[in-house]
Order: sequence, then C-alpha cells, then structure tokens
Amino acid sequence: LLAALFLLAGLLLAARDAGLPVRISPSLDARLAFQMQRAGVHAPTNAPAPSPELVKLGEALFWDPELSGNRDIACATCHLPTFGGGDGLAVSIGAGGRGLGSLRERASIREFVARNAQPLFNLGHLEWQNRFWDGRVFVDEAGRLHSPASDRLPPGLESTLAAQALFPVTSREEMRGHRGDTDTFGQRNELAMIDDYTLTAIWQGLMQRLLALPGYQALFAAGYPDLDPAQWDVAHAANAIAAYEISAFTFADSPFDRYLAGDRAALSPAARRGALLFYGKAQCAACHSGPLLSDQQFHNLALPQIGEGKGREQPFDLGRARETGNDCDRFAFRTPPLRNVALTAPYMHNGAFATLPDVIRHHLDPATGLRQYDPDRLHPTLELHNGPEQQAAILRWYTPIPTDGLRLTDAEFADLIVFLDALTSPSARHLEHLTPASVPSGLPPGGL
Repeated sequence: LLAALFLLAGLLLAARDAGLPVRISPSLDARLAFQMQRAGVHAPTNAPAPSPELVKLGEALFWDPELSGNRDIACATCHLPTFGGGDGLAVSIGAGGRGLGSLRERASIREFVARNAQPLFNLGHLEWQNRFWDGRVFVDEAGRLHSPASDRLPPGLESTLAAQALFPVTSREEMRGHRGDTDTFGQRNELAMIDDYTLTAIWQGLMQRLLALPGYQALFAAGYPDLDPAQWDVAHAANAIAAYEISAFTFADSPFDRYLAGDRAALSPAARRGALLFYGKAQCAACHSGPLLSDQQFHNLALPQIGEGKGREQPFDLGRARETGNDCDRFAFRTPPLRNVALTAPYMHNGAFATLPDVIRHHLDPATGLRQYDPDRLHPTLELHNGPEQQAAILRWYTPIPTDGLRLTDAEFADLIVFLDALTSPSARHLEHLTPASVPSGLPPGGL
C-alpha cells in the first residue's frame, strides 16, 4: 500500500513541478508517503534473535549490582524499564547513590554523572553505527569496532551495543567507585584500586567476581554451551547484556511502525498531519532521519551547561570534540532516536527539558532558548553554568540548525506533538514485569 502511495505522490508532485495540469489533489497519505520516501524512511533491520539462555544470562548481569565496584549499582539503576529505559533524572547519579529513578539521591562527596542516561529502546537494529552521546564506540565501513579501549578491546564482541556495555563498569563515577571505597558488605572495593587506564585488568577483575558465584557459573554454561569455562571472558558477558537489551526493549507496534507496515488507520489524522510537518515544513527529519529516526551525527544545539562537565574541560562538557579534537565539534552531541520518545523524559544529552513542547520550542530558536533557560526543574544540588561567558563559549561554535527561525502555528505545534506520541509502542508503556525477583549475587535487583 505504501509503495503505491509513494508512486502516486511522486507522479503527482513531479507533474506539478513540471508545470503540467494536475486536477487531483494528492491525499494526505500520498503527500506523507512522498515525504517519507525522500527521507529514506523504512522499517529498521532486526538482528538475529538471541537464544533464551543468553538472554537469561544478560538479564542477570543487567540487573545485578555485583557488576559495580561497591556492589551498590547495576546497569538497571540508570536504565529502569519503568522510567522509559532511563532514570528520570537530568543527569544520572552513579556510584555511592541511593534509591531508584527520580527519587535517587547522591552521596554528598560524589559528582553527578556528566550526561543523561540514554534510553534503551530499539538499540539492536543493524543500522546502528555508534554509541554514546559522543559516539566514542563505533563501527567503521569495514566492520571494525573502535572505542576508547583501542587495541585492548576484547575480541569476540558481536556489536557496538555489546562494546558499549563494557565502559560504564570502568567509570568511577558511573559504576566502579573510587579508591578507598568499601562495598555494601564493608569489604574493600578491589575494582576501584585498579589504575584507570588498565581496562583489561578491570574487566578481568569483574569476571573473577562473577565466576566466583555458582549462579553465574550455571548461567554462563547455559548461555555458552559450546565453550569451555576457561574461555568465558568479559566479551561473553557484554554480548549477553546486549542480547537482553535487544530482547527486552525492542518494540515494533507503535502507530508509526504499524503505518510503515501498511496499516493506514494506525495514525490518526492529527498524527498524519504531524508526520507531514516532521518530514516536511518543520524539517525535523533533517536530523531525525532514516529507519532509526536519527542521522547518527553530532550537532551543537546551544544547550546550557548542566552539571560539573567532563574531563579536563570542566565545567564544560565538549561532547563530540572530546573524541575528535576538532573545535568545530565543541558542544555537539549525537542525534537521539525517537521511538518511544514520549516515555523518555527528561530530554537532551543533559536532561535540560522536561517535556517535548519544551524541546521543540528550543529547536525553533536555540540561541534565545540558551539565554532564557529556566533551571527551576533541575535537582537542587545540580550546578548550572549558564552565565554570559558560558553562553558565549557555546554559541561561538553553534551553527544554525534547519529548524532555527521556523514558525509553527498552534495547530501545527499540536499536530507535531501528536505525531511524536504516535512513535510510542503500547507494549513499552508498562514494563514492570521486566524486574526480576532476584539476581545471582543475592543483592537487590537494580541496586540499592
């Protein structure tokens, strides 16, 4: 059906552009089909389904605080199914924090994690080429994985998603903790004693922890039945975590996805008008393009500096420039995908906005949005660096984006919001059932 609409829309619009008489006005569906075709929209490609046993191992690893230095935080702590695969915070609270979701509090002596926890929805599609807000894990055209670990990246990783899973466990702020820390049981945190850049030693220490537990010995044996236990390494753990994330967080039943599959009734008239704006006048698809609704490129959107920043450039977080060394990449961050975006607030790399209308308004005039940013919704102990000097530094490297200066009527604005909501899968709205009753370590699933 959509192919026929593509053809009809193309013929009608080509005839109009050629100055030929066109007596039939293209339907909303025909115009939308044409715009979506121009934007390269199609259903994303699924990876092969992992085995149930591998998913079960990945589930345990994802939820178990045993993977953190202090045994107090799990992958799930910052990527909760009940918070849209994030944690509901502008920027995350890592090692040393207590509580889950938006109620989580940090230890007074610890920094916030520098960036917003990215949602986990639909991250297993084969079109994905890079990971993290700054793209520091990526695959090149020859299929080779690249990462901050360079040649220390363990062999056998099956995807960029698996490679990504290796790095939060090495970060002191996120999961590993700091020298001198003790764990939940009062024991010395041995992972925190390892030097920061000896990643292999950190990963080996983590595997020693896991394989000392009978529950993980059984899960690894089931997940990798053809391997001798002496061959199990951190790449197998990372592949299992990726398998679980793909199995648990991939959804294709949103109204938008059903429309792509040929169900014309899946999108309401308002959602179709919003989609026509998204792929047309509003130019959202200039960046949120293709099957992932992301160009996987990096853009400076003139966002305020929230939090302590990252690395030597504190209080700034220079984003992509930290990886490339190119000044033109300062304050640029990867375009986020949009499936289930209505569930994943707060938004942007630093959680600057609590609602989708706020995000859209900022895109219409980023420079003014930066200057007039209202920090009232931020955590009371979270620092905002948004004085004239900081604003000037960010705007120096800002290049106007396609939406800058765009005018939308109230009706168009409302239709655009309706379309963004139509990217939500009903199956993703209630994921409480994903929380396991227990994990092999016996620690609370999801962290303390």
